[in-house]
Amino acid sequence: MAVSQADAVALTEALEAELSSRWGRISTHQAYYKGRQPLKFASEEFRKYHGERYAGFSDNWVQVVADSPVERLTVTGVTPSGDDVADDESWRVWQANGLDADSQLGFLGSVVSGRSYALVWGDPDDEETPVVTFEDASSCIVAYEPGSRRRRRAALRRWQDGATEMAVLYLPDQVWKLERPLVKQQKSANLAQADEEIASWEPRDTGTEPNPQPNPMGVVPVVELPNRPLLADEPISDVSGVVAMQDAINLLWSQLFTASDYASFPQRIVLGAEMPKVPVLDSRGEVVGERPVDLERFAIDRVLWIDGENVQTSEWSAANLSAYTEVIEVAVGHIAAQTRTPQHYLVGRMANLSGDALIAAETGLVKRTEEKQLWFGQALREVFALVALAQGRTDKARALRAGRVMWADAESRSHAQLTDALVKLKQIGFPFEWVALRYGLTPTEVAEVLAMQEREQAMDPVGAIADQMERGFRPAGDPGTPDDPEGDGA
Repeated sequence: MAVSQADAVALTEALEAELSSRWGRISTHQAYYKGRQPLKFASEEFRKYHGERYAGFSDNWVQVVADSPVERLTVTGVTPSGDDVADDESWRVWQANGLDADSQLGFLGSVVSGRSYALVWGDPDDEETPVVTFEDASSCIVAYEPGSRRRRRAALRRWQDGATEMAVLYLPDQVWKLERPLVKQQKSANLAQADEEIASWEPRDTGTEPNPQPNPMGVVPVVELPNRPLLADEPISDVSGVVAMQDAINLLWSQLFTASDYASFPQRIVLGAEMPKVPVLDSRGEVVGERPVDLERFAIDRVLWIDGENVQTSEWSAANLSAYTEVIEVAVGHIAAQTRTPQHYLVGRMANLSGDALIAAETGLVKRTEEKQLWFGQALREVFALVALAQGRTDKARALRAGRVMWADAESRSHAQLTDALVKLKQIGFPFEWVALRYGLTPTEVAEVLAMQEREQAMDPVGAIADQMERGFRPAGDPGTPDDPEGDGA
């Protein structure tokens, strides 16, 4: 149902308020992923004397935790419901939009920020190739129908263009393009309220294009990709559980560096001796006085001569800095356990581990990745359906919504292990196309391989017959064909 301008502005302001309330968490998690991590948990004394010294330091484990599942999330195609082969047209649109690379940005954004979004809209210059983009959680939001986690009621996309703030409100039957002046300066509460009233959202001047314009797809064209969603709460970022331990690790490193400055070498002291002095000479070389020895020269030259009675020396032993590194390793181990990130991703020590041991060590990460494939795949099916709707193919959109997104294998295995397993699967009857997909080829590459096989067989028919015989098939007309399975002419 079409809405008025007042209703569109009110809905935009409501969605914008919710989007702004999420910004704090999103910006914190993105900053930690980038390594911009403040020094926390330090005492007031330590912060006073050493806080600025470690302002730009971080031992960034957040990035490893976030990257580890994303590097195993690779879409290879989509199969509509009722079909047994991947849809070539959907894959063409996917590739034409550069989503083989940009999808990784969308998945990473969801892992770090808790959610990301995909936007689909028609291209007036190429009606057969809709535009698909992934959007960050800080600039986009979706509102759902009450009681539903899938039926989208509205979506808002917001960004800044110079001194103007832009927004697009997507409804099932309308698309509103809005703008307002961007207020940056700090003002009192009363003046800020006045600015908000003056700088309210207004329809953007779109020239000859209508505003609002009709939505030909009939559904909100923005899809949310949630990360670790909950039944009654917001999706959870993979970064959120790492932040506190990351802060503790950074503090331990800063304390270790400080201790290495002051206590990593034995400290020697002299008791019962006067401060050493050296004579002061004039221009003629005559002694005219004396001054204390520059003690910093002793630290550099490592030479000291003391003459006197009852002189004693003592020392403090060097600090054991390994106590810090042991605690840091324990903290990193906690991060590995809590996030199901393999220890060898974080610790970096491997000693004669077998392939089976590595597979067992990565089981948690594989399951974590497969969980993301489940939720992201559900959203991507809707994205492919929106592409079909933008092309005007309603029946195909329905089939894609109930279809299956194809992913590369999330498990990391050696080439020898993988080929051995696939050969055995082929021997027990799995078709070549299925084996090729499990090997990691995309449906397009599988089709290319099959075409290559046909060309090889056409150039070498005798070899093709031998190959068929080896695979368990027999040429037509030979004894034992399906027309005469026993080969007895009966």
